Amino acid sequence: MSFSKQNSFDDRRQNSAAAREAMLARFRARPAQDDPAVQARQAERRAIAVAREERVQERALQRRLEAEQLAAIAAAEREAEAARKAAEIEAAAERVRLAQAKQKEERDARYAARKAKIKLRR
Repeated sequence: MSFSKQNSFDDRRQNSAAAREAMLARFRARPAQDDPAVQARQAERRAIAVAREERVQERALQRRLEAEQLAAIAAAEREAEAARKAAEIEAAAERVRLAQAKQKEERDARYAARKAKIKLRR
């Protein structure tokens, strides 16, 4: 196995130390917490988080309102269906009463005709 560069142990150690030093320099170059730019970014992130939370709550409220509307519509439909069934039952009962009244009238008419026929014979 041939390498394009023949790195000795010292070369690898120096490269590692340089990389470590570069990471440390990047860390040290970071602005402190009291830096105005850092505080502005944090304030912006907080504002975004608050806006996101408000949108989440608004969507939850909207879903709850839609669920309540659907429940109200379903209740109104059930109520209308119950009223329709009650009206059908009442109409059927009325038809039965009318039919019974008609039968009674017909029976009474037959009875009166029979009585009249008997009176004519006497």
